[in-house]
Amino acid sequence: MAQSLSKLYIHLVFHVKNNAVLIRSEDKSKLYAYMGSIIKDNESIPILINGTSDHVHILCVMSKNIALAKLTEEIKRHSSRWIKTINQHYKQFAWQGGYAGFSVSQSLHEKTKQYILNQEEHHKKMSLKDELILFLKEYNVEYDERYLWFD
Repeated sequence: MAQSLSKLYIHLVFHVKNNAVLIRSEDKSKLYAYMGSIIKDNESIPILINGTSDHVHILCVMSKNIALAKLTEEIKRHSSRWIKTINQHYKQFAWQGGYAGFSVSQSLHEKTKQYILNQEEHHKKMSLKDELILFLKEYNVEYDERYLWFD
């Protein structure tokens, strides 16, 4: 094949470090827009970004030219630096060191979008911890529970 072709939908989840500084409701849309611009700068396509005060879900089409770890690093590094500039509240803001990334099939694309859109409602019924374990089991991902939790 003379060209490289791909369409990789990725559902990415990461958490605020130690719940030390939470994301305020009034800043979410600006943060998500900024994250979207970072994704675009890395030749990827943001589809939907949403979350709660302590974590973020991102659905994107990942570029064939970047590894998931590198894309995640770029999103976290740049958004962490940026959010510290918008308000003194975020002076000590940081993202956790890890992340969870899951491939999403074309057939589950819409279902995943709806899931991410309804994060606030969803987390009234299920904790992030329970949600993450559910995803890890569904995707058959091996993990060490000592390193899963955020506090």
